This record gives sequence, C-alpha cells and structure tokens, in this order.
Amino acid sequence: MEKTKLDSLTRAVNDLARIHPSGKLVCVACAHRCKLAEGAHGICRVRFREDGSLHVPWGYTAGAAVDPIEKKPFFHVLPGSGALSFGMLGCDMRCEFCQNWFTSQTFRDPRAATHAHPVEADELVEAAVSSGSASVVSTYNEPLITSEWARSIFEKARARGLRTGYVSNGHATPEVLAYLAPVLDMYKVDLKAFRKTTYRRLGGRLFAVLETIRALHRMGIWTEVVTLIVPGLNDDPVELKEMAAFIASVSPDIPWHVTAFHPDYRMTGRGPTPARTLATARDIGFQAGLHFVYAGNLPGSVPHGEDTLCPACGTVLVRRRGFAVLENRIGSDGRCPACGHTTPGLWT
Repeated sequence: MEKTKLDSLTRAVNDLARIHPSGKLVCVACAHRCKLAEGAHGICRVRFREDGSLHVPWGYTAGAAVDPIEKKPFFHVLPGSGALSFGMLGCDMRCEFCQNWFTSQTFRDPRAATHAHPVEADELVEAAVSSGSASVVSTYNEPLITSEWARSIFEKARARGLRTGYVSNGHATPEVLAYLAPVLDMYKVDLKAFRKTTYRRLGGRLFAVLETIRALHRMGIWTEVVTLIVPGLNDDPVELKEMAAFIASVSPDIPWHVTAFHPDYRMTGRGPTPARTLATARDIGFQAGLHFVYAGNLPGSVPHGEDTLCPACGTVLVRRRGFAVLENRIGSDGRCPACGHTTPGLWT
C-alpha cells in the first residue's frame, strides 16, 4: 500500500505522546519510544507527527475474521468460543520468521502489498455480537502500534459484554499498558528468545518484553506466553530452561505455549521444528515448575500436548486437537470435577 494512502487512515490522538525537552514528541506506544520531529515517522512506519500532533492508525482493518480462541492461542479463556479477530498494518519489529509478514512488514517489504478496508468501531463490535463471538481480539499485525484504535473498539465491546484481547510481541511500555488496562482482559505475549543479541537482530529489546510479562501479571490482565521454537535460533535447551525459569518466577500459573516453526518469509531454507523438540521444551517447562505447558502447531504429535490438565490430580479438563475443543470438563469457576482444584483462567 502506498504510504500516502495509509497516512490518510489516521487520526490525531496524543494519548500516547509525551513532550521531550527538545520539543520532539515521544511516542510511548512501544518500547522504541521514538522521538518525532515534525513530519517524522516512527520505526513502525505507521505513526507520525504532523501539525504538532501524533497521528495514529484509525478506522480500518487489513483483515477481520472469526477465529477459534485457541488459534490466538488462548487456552485458558472461554474454550471453544469464537474470537472476532481484526488486524491493521505494520510492526515495530522485523522478524525473519514472521508468520504474518504480509501485514506486519507492509513498509519494509515490497511484496507485502496488503489493502486496508475502512470500517467503524461499531461495525466490528456488531459483527462480533452477530457472529456469536465471545471476544474481540487485536491480532495479525502488532497491536501495540494501533492501541488508540483498539481501545476505541474495546470500550464498545466491553459495553456489549465481550472479552477483549491482544496478540502481541509484548514490546510495550508501562504507559501503553496503563492506557489499555481499563479495557483489556487478556494478553498473549511472544517471548521470541532469551538472548539480548537475538532480540537486537529482530529489532527489539528483551528487557522490555520481560517487563511487559511482569507488568501484565501484576495488573491482573490474563497472560499467556508463546515461544515459536525455531531450529538453530532459540531451541538450545539451556535457553529454553532460562525462559521457563523466568516465566515460573513471575507465576507458575502462566501458560507457556511452545510452538513449531514452519519455513516462511525470510527463513524458507530452514527446516521445521520436529515434534521431539516441542516435547523436550514441554518437559523443561514442567521441570521449571510451570503448571501449564502446551505444544502447538503439530496437532496430536505430543501426547496431551494440547490438553489442559488439572495440576493437582492430572484429570483432563479440556481435551483439544489443533484449534478444536473435543471435550470441556472444567467448571465455569475453573474447578476440576474430580478434585475441586481451581485452575486459573477466564472461564466465563
């Protein structure tokens, strides 16, 4: 999409702008904290300063669909329900293995020619209600850089009794999390690696993502963490142990999804993740003290890898294959029917 056309689908909103002593505007939507002179764009390429104000994406989607909540993936939120999922364009990072590069890398890759479709917030919420969806989720691209638009949608969604969520790289700031907290129920964070050098290569900062996970848990926003395991990038058992130990130090009740990479975008020459690597990562997570570790993207390849088990007695509470819920025995209060133990999550 041409930059000039996308720039027209914006609105001047200074909620996530701060004045720098130099007179520049600091955008606090993500951890880059871009300092913008007049006419400058941020690293994401979709937020810019014009006439002294911060202009942000507004009033469009690059895609919308009703997805299973398990696809996000949220495994401890309303199992088997539909999530009205919408996305925009752009990202503040540049992962070579991005699965949604055709929307996230619009301004970095000429092959990512994705169209934007004007829409009103009310239309998206009405679509969620009429489809029977239980939630509205900002996904497909990086939602942090379109947080003002998401908040306007989520306010209306909450008024209609819907849950709201982010599917994000977690490269956030305390300011944007505080801005979203009043309207946000759940947040999926991609923990892409546990090495500062890897994050620099991807265009982000590991520290910011770790602080996001800590902050979300502290704020009471339901959090699930996903690590796409890429052979040769982040699959070393030592690194996986460090990831699992960090998550467990925040809370052993945070679900960790270890998912399989398939060759895509700029990593088509690298082989897919074998099931045994997911099984190993899952064992590492349990050994670190995590109560819920899930294997994703290879349905049925890891025994009970997609099932939610009661951490107290081992009863299968939710049985899944891929994105499908085959059996749901957990109570609306999260209680196990066998022993009464309460499993954390958003079950109603």
